[in-house]
Amino acid sequence: MATPDVPKTCKVILADTIAKKLLGEVREMLNKGENAKKPTLAAFLANDDPAAAQYAEWSKKTCEENGFGFDLRKVNKEVLEEAIVAANQDDAIDGIIVYYPIWTNNQQQDRYIQETVALSKDVEGLCHTHLFNMYHNVRFLDPPANRKKSILPCTPLAIVKALEHLQIYNPILAYGNRLFGKTITVINRSEVNGRPLAALLANDGATVYSVDITGVQVFTRGQGIRQPRHQVLDKEGWGLKDVLPLSDVVIGGVPTENFKVPTELIRDGAVCINFSSYRNFDGPAVKEKASIYVPSIGKVTIAVLLRNLVRLIDNRTQENKE
Repeated sequence: MATPDVPKTCKVILADTIAKKLLGEVREMLNKGENAKKPTLAAFLANDDPAAAQYAEWSKKTCEENGFGFDLRKVNKEVLEEAIVAANQDDAIDGIIVYYPIWTNNQQQDRYIQETVALSKDVEGLCHTHLFNMYHNVRFLDPPANRKKSILPCTPLAIVKALEHLQIYNPILAYGNRLFGKTITVINRSEVNGRPLAALLANDGATVYSVDITGVQVFTRGQGIRQPRHQVLDKEGWGLKDVLPLSDVVIGGVPTENFKVPTELIRDGAVCINFSSYRNFDGPAVKEKASIYVPSIGKVTIAVLLRNLVRLIDNRTQENKE
């Protein structure tokens, strides 16, 4: 008698699978809108990063397949500010994306460029108002009317949508508490991706260990998620060896090919998600430990980008009605 095959314990979920549903929602939102012209996204590429160029190509393809215009503008970083200001004033442009980093050794200069993008065209959710709302768990730009939704950063929101797709969020709980009881490690604390992601997950109820080269911070909404927004505490002396064995979900976003999450520290049955342009996980090894593995998230990020663009258009429609 033949021995039955043992079923694989790890399920690999590709970004295409998650993005497909989101893009369907985006097309439905677009068809319901009152905007007669084709929405157009202006994308500014002012660096030589191959990952950014690949992301731009994916964005162009996805935009064109789903009824959006995509205008890639390759510019020298020294004239980038003027180019963005011109796009802010151009009625033919509905949203603006800039591929970061631009000044690799000057985060402050990149931050200045983020603020140059007009709030009404900030499809990435990186302007101060959008970031303030995200960190303070404020969902709308116009309280108490609450007709214009605040925009969330694309990659962090893409990971949230992936976690919803994977049913890590508990739909039985109240909206905003649906990660209560979950422990998540995010390996990256950049101002563009890692820190916003930790805040979003903690604001939804999770205990989030945020790890970077300077150490570990824990993001929570207090004991029993009693606070309306997240709080941050330093975990002196902690490292991956302390947080990975505790984590239901491990999210890697380290932008180097030299870093790999130590597979032996990952708890059995954890969910592992990679959002770096490099593989932060040892694929074959992690499949022996994880219950679910998502090797990349880029195409989900593009779907969220288009979702944000439709939101921006809806927000301007609401302004015109006032």
